[in-house]
This record gives sequence, structure tokens and C-alpha cells, in this order.
Amino acid sequence: MTQDLFLIAGLGNPGSKYAKTRHNAGFWFIDLLAATAGVSLREQAKLRAYVVRCSIAGQDCLLMQPSTFMNESGSALRSVIDYYKVKPANILIAYDELDLEPGDTRLKKGGGHGGHNGLRDIFRHVGQQDFLRLRIGIGHPGERDRVTPWVLGRPTLNQEIEMLRSLDMAEKVVPAILEGRLNDAMKELHTQS
Repeated sequence: MTQDLFLIAGLGNPGSKYAKTRHNAGFWFIDLLAATAGVSLREQAKLRAYVVRCSIAGQDCLLMQPSTFMNESGSALRSVIDYYKVKPANILIAYDELDLEPGDTRLKKGGGHGGHNGLRDIFRHVGQQDFLRLRIGIGHPGERDRVTPWVLGRPTLNQEIEMLRSLDMAEKVVPAILEGRLNDAMKELHTQS
């Protein structure tokens, strides 16, 4: 288990208008972790983020949601990393993934941004890409010109149920992630979703 602070950041758009949209799947994950830990995120305007420090499975963690819009996630993440002196190896970013179906959630380390505007901005501000990612499936509308209304729209009831089920499974592997047992976490998550 790492002794240093571990940052778990969820990506999304601020405000009630976007709260239930597919693009806010990363926020949903942070909300779930915070509820389980019995804590509430608070806005820290100077960091451009909502944050709370808590203990998960005995590990000192920081939960974060940017207060910026998705395409400006990087500046918020950078300010939190700098302020709390978080090591790059201790960062997990949760976000919506078009290339996975609802209910399918994948854990990976590193890689490209895959066209995701939140990740693209994080790469620009943070300068490295080797952090852990939790890719939360939201499905694809089938046509490129329908992507924006799709991600900014609400999932169907069945899609939402599947997404929430996959987030519950992802939450169960967080202790293994925090203990550095990434392969165990991947195996457990990927065989269930």
C-alpha cells in the first residue's frame, strides 16, 4: 500500500443540468466513493475543484471533481496535483468511454486520449499520460455527428442501471488499486463487467 496521498479524480461537467448525463459518469463514481466513505466534497475555488480527503481501505485518499467544464479538466487537475503534491503514480482518473457499452468498465494504465476532450486537456496541462484510468462505458450512438448530444444526454433507464452496476463493481476493486495490486483489480473487474 502506498503511504503517499492517492488522488481519485472523476471527470464531468458542473451543474445540475449535466448531473445525470452520460458525460458525468466520472462524477458518478466519485459520488459513490464519497457516499461509501461518509464524506462530502467541498468546493475549493482556488483549485477549481471540489475535493475531500478521506480514508479508503486504510489509504489516505483525495477525491476530486473539477469545477471547470470537461474540456478544461486539466487546469483543475494540475492545481490539485501541485497543491497536494500528488505523485503521478498515485492518480486514478475516472471518465466516460464511448468505445465501451454501458455496464462494461475497464481499468488501464497509460495510453492516448482517444478523442476524449477531458483527457486531451489533462495531457496538455499535466504533461504525462501514465496515470491509471477507469473507463466507464456509455456506449456509442453509432454516428459521429450524434456523439455530442449522446454524451450530453441522459442514458436510458436500462443503460443507467448497467452503468451504476459497473460502478459498484469498480468500487469493490479500489482497495486492490490502492494496494498496488493492479493486475488483481483488472482481473476482478474485467471478468465481472
